Amino acid sequence: MSLPLTRPGALLIAARRPDPGNGRLIAAVSVGDPAAAQRAGERLERCDGLISVITVPSTFRAMLRGSHERRAWLDSLPERVDQQCRAWNLSLDGGPWHGSNALVLPVRRGGEQFALRLTAPDESFPAEVAALRFWAGRGTVLLVETDLGAGTMLLERLDPTRSLATLPLAEANHHAGRMMRRLAVPAPSWVLSTGELVRDRLATLKSDWVALGRPVPAGMLAAACTAAETLTSATGDRAVDAALHHEQVLGGEREPWLTVDPCLLRGDIGFDLARCLWDRLHEMPDAATINEQLDIIADAAGLDREHARRSAIFRTIDYWLWGLQHGFTEDPLRCRRLVTALLQ
Repeated sequence: MSLPLTRPGALLIAARRPDPGNGRLIAAVSVGDPAAAQRAGERLERCDGLISVITVPSTFRAMLRGSHERRAWLDSLPERVDQQCRAWNLSLDGGPWHGSNALVLPVRRGGEQFALRLTAPDESFPAEVAALRFWAGRGTVLLVETDLGAGTMLLERLDPTRSLATLPLAEANHHAGRMMRRLAVPAPSWVLSTGELVRDRLATLKSDWVALGRPVPAGMLAAACTAAETLTSATGDRAVDAALHHEQVLGGEREPWLTVDPCLLRGDIGFDLARCLWDRLHEMPDAATINEQLDIIADAAGLDREHARRSAIFRTIDYWLWGLQHGFTEDPLRCRRLVTALLQ
């Protein structure tokens, strides 16, 4: 699962002093380090008439620790921000926020507000760009410019403090279902279909289950396999966002709600609706509430309720096994609870 955008609750510091060389104002912007403003002269990056310093949030560094390539990318972010601001004539307009693999900075160009998104090295970046170009702002954030080689995008500015995750559960799921339907425009034939994905996963589901020591009750696995057999035959040319969940839908001005970081598939628009259930399962006290929320999503998306239930069962079992393969401990427990409720 992709992680949502989160803005660190850190202090934003702006230190300003005149540039003795040309009278311009120098601004140092930092997040989370009150001493950084005093150290601004140590490392200055020029950007559209300003010399700007960004401090990469420690929470973002913690998420991306791992490969040498990613650590090097993190260390190069101040220079990358400077280079992209120069190339696109941007000026910084506040402190950064981030998700699991991208840093986002509010920027301006002239009187217009945008968001500069810098993505960590990831082979899926071209697909993200292709998805945004395909939807072209219909239910998604608008892509203004991109540099594929640098992994950067210039996007329309949304409100990172306002997502469906900030709404009451039933209201959020209603909007999520409506967003599924809004994004369901005719998709190109070259886009991977949900039926193909289900078929490929079904071929490995039982062997993965055995290799993991049969952690899922056999009856639940059988229910997932039965559901998958009907899902593989689901046809259609509708576009599907396979990464849609509450924290990926942010408040906008052009439209009240807009999706970020979409993953373009075609076929069954309910393919991944289970995300909207398992992400906030802690807010659903019993099986009746879980099934009520499924009904809300299915109704808003225009989906057959039984089809939505089968889709949620299959994807939850899929994620349960995937989570165990990747060392997750809490998510498999949530998956068990969700499937138990859906089978009642």
